[in-house]
Amino acid sequence: MAEATHGLGGLKYDPAKRTRAPEWNVFGALVLIIVIFEILNRMQGGSFLFNMRDNVDAIFNKQRLDIMILQVAIIGIIALGVTQVIIIGGIDLSSGSVVGATAMIVMSFAQTATVNGNPNPKAIFGDWAMDLPVIVPIAIGLACGLLAGLINGLLVAYTRIPPFIATLGMMVSARGVARWWSNGQPVSFPTAEYGQLANGDLLGGMTFGLLTWPGQNPAVVFVLLAVLFHVIMTKTLYGKRCYAIGSNEAAARMSGINVDRHKVLVYAIAGLLAAVAAVLLTSKNLTAQAGMGVMYELDAIAMAVIGGVSLAGGRGSILGTVLGAAIFSVIISGFTSIKLDAYYQEMVKGAIIVGAVVLDQWRQRKRARG
Repeated sequence: MAEATHGLGGLKYDPAKRTRAPEWNVFGALVLIIVIFEILNRMQGGSFLFNMRDNVDAIFNKQRLDIMILQVAIIGIIALGVTQVIIIGGIDLSSGSVVGATAMIVMSFAQTATVNGNPNPKAIFGDWAMDLPVIVPIAIGLACGLLAGLINGLLVAYTRIPPFIATLGMMVSARGVARWWSNGQPVSFPTAEYGQLANGDLLGGMTFGLLTWPGQNPAVVFVLLAVLFHVIMTKTLYGKRCYAIGSNEAAARMSGINVDRHKVLVYAIAGLLAAVAAVLLTSKNLTAQAGMGVMYELDAIAMAVIGGVSLAGGRGSILGTVLGAAIFSVIISGFTSIKLDAYYQEMVKGAIIVGAVVLDQWRQRKRARG
């Protein structure tokens, strides 16, 4: 069977030339990093992810695992949108600032009228904006993210300016909006319903109480969105068009794809996901500050690149980004567990990002040589 040609013009199937899915390489790197940090922690008399103490029944260090999942969930949601932007050959530097601006606006419509029987000291608007149904701030937040994404997409698609410049402009503008909204002052004291968005038990409700995981709603939302966009990118026309545009934009236009409209759609989805992250972040912290989301866009891009998404466009996957997010979280938690100073962590994290890009460039050259 392996030697049969079957209408392939004399070509034969060669099992030796089969290549593994790149996600397997990312998964292998994740396992290796976990093992390294486990060994380093054991050398210091502790443990990383696996419990070895006799008085603990659980195999995993649940507290550290929870922290790792929460560290990655909110930025991971942003990374899902950034992944799609990079696949079409673009870049989005504005997502962190969109989170900051959206956070300030959303929280100002999510405030409660009284705090301990007294008027809300952080109130932005009057009574008309207090104790609103929780759907109102959510809708306003999603609209803010969608608007920012649409502006990015329209600039990239119809003015033909480089995505780097278009989204850089949005990054600066959105950060300015975040600081202007309340003159740089924090916005706090949301309603109880708004606080439950991130601090409730969505997983327990979905499984009728079989799996209770209070306070982990951001992680549940991240997983659900990752599954949704994995299916969309692999099984729908939207995903096929993303890869076609990123691989060869001119060929995509010739094939009848409305490239400009699709770019606007992709950037709008990225903005929408940044808004989802902002809603969950403010709900989790019960406050909003103008500095929220700083560097989130670079962390999201790093997650995608570490997960095998090519900055040249046309290659990558949502699954790879999820694994890249897991690697990112393991690295941060691992450095903390071995008590590595924060500035060293940033240095090593930067080196890992550069290394991932260098590896991607090497793969592209190798593929070009055949």
